[in-house]
Amino acid sequence: MNHYDAIIIGAGNGGLSAAARLATKGKNVLVLEKHNIPGGCGTSFRRGQFEFEVALHQLSSMGSPEKPGELRKLFREYGIEDKIEWIPIKSLYQVNLPSGRNQSIPANREEAEKVLCEQFPKEKNNILKYFKTVYDFHNQTNAFMAMQAKSTSEPSEIKKLIVKSVFAKKFPVLAKYAMASTQEVLDEFFEDKELQLCLSAYWCFMGMPPERFPFSILARCTAIYIDDHPYYVRGGSQVISQALADVVRENGGTVVYNCGAKEIIIKNNKACGVIDDNNNEYSCDDIISGISPIDTYFKLIKKEEVPKDARKYLSAYTVGISALICYMGLDCTPEEIGYTDSFNLTYDNLDCNEVFQKAYTIMPETDPIINTCYTVDDPKVSPEGTSVISAGTLKFGKPWMELSPEEYHKTKYEAGNMIIDRLEKMYPGLRSHIEELEVATPLTYMRYLHHPEGSIYGFEQDIKSTVFFFPREDQVENLTFANGWVNICGFGPNYMYGSQVADRILNREIK
Repeated sequence: MNHYDAIIIGAGNGGLSAAARLATKGKNVLVLEKHNIPGGCGTSFRRGQFEFEVALHQLSSMGSPEKPGELRKLFREYGIEDKIEWIPIKSLYQVNLPSGRNQSIPANREEAEKVLCEQFPKEKNNILKYFKTVYDFHNQTNAFMAMQAKSTSEPSEIKKLIVKSVFAKKFPVLAKYAMASTQEVLDEFFEDKELQLCLSAYWCFMGMPPERFPFSILARCTAIYIDDHPYYVRGGSQVISQALADVVRENGGTVVYNCGAKEIIIKNNKACGVIDDNNNEYSCDDIISGISPIDTYFKLIKKEEVPKDARKYLSAYTVGISALICYMGLDCTPEEIGYTDSFNLTYDNLDCNEVFQKAYTIMPETDPIINTCYTVDDPKVSPEGTSVISAGTLKFGKPWMELSPEEYHKTKYEAGNMIIDRLEKMYPGLRSHIEELEVATPLTYMRYLHHPEGSIYGFEQDIKSTVFFFPREDQVENLTFANGWVNICGFGPNYMYGSQVADRILNREIK
């Protein structure tokens, strides 16, 4: 039986990063991946002459070579920074409002403040106060996290700390807004609903409406994306995934594709090995799961070995949202149909809390449309004179799971056509230029990601489940997780979290 220092189940962003970190530190690691390529959501696929990015819109925390962000520093440590071509993006996003008004937000604080103050002059003072609050919150969070990193306190003790007076005095803005929703903070600062929508666009990244979306995540996203600037990657996220897999191999690790984990071996209440899909058995010191805790505990562990508290512990968390996406290859340039920004959010209703309820239904009549034209940022992403676009809405998986096979095929393309019809109003002529079209539904993501209900964000990323309350308490010794199910979802956060998980294992060994 082969023995490994660590076995990583699933080659998603967090798992790959954890494997790369351990491998570069001399650990013998094995990565098991069901798909034939690494990456999970960080992959691409081809249709005709086009290669489509599956999920990455913008990458955060990169910074510049001269002033690197945390993610660039990590990729520099892995030795892959110079192997990838990073493309800076000048704007955060463009919001297309129900009134027909379009507002682009620059990836620069002063410029963003200036543009918004010009467009919403009655709210000028509140805009400036809001951005100051966002940055104060961000900076105090960094200071608190640094203090927490040095602390030997248990997570439960740290949670209690945030309600004590000493915490409020040291971190007043963090204390005031740590448990606030985005909607509560926006209502405190602004009356103009269009302005609120322009500033809250990142709720789409987490799949939670403003009344449930933690302001803490919005503030952090806003500050990080502005300060470090958003980036795209020439070749798409598949390039990063492959680079990380190469790091594992180049440092003596093993990455196996078309072969997942069939069983986690438990002895004396400790995880000590894995049986793969080909019935090969391996022993190990640690297991890092890159798949959901639900599948890890209740599909990979024998029923009699599942910890009694695991089900109770996870019962407080709800499987999150999935998506309905049209991947389109066009036979024209972005300019020909009116694309000026790469990342666009189109709304038919100013009340995101109300319209979010449509996410529990199948058809995308009024759901906000998230659409990215990758060719705006990288003209080389597709052949000259063409464009690549992904456009879709957030949808929960359960309604799709209830369709019969016949209903599913018909409904899938009706829903895709509805999205295209709505985009046609914003970008006249788009439909006539479609050369390749692929429609992905929650069932598509179930198939390729093996996530419950096709969830793309793990558990719901709301106030009661995130930030201080992620389900990070391991239920089996030597078995932990590195993915968006136990962390803020997104590419950058999980590359960095995977590294932190690996460091915890390395530090534990030192002790």
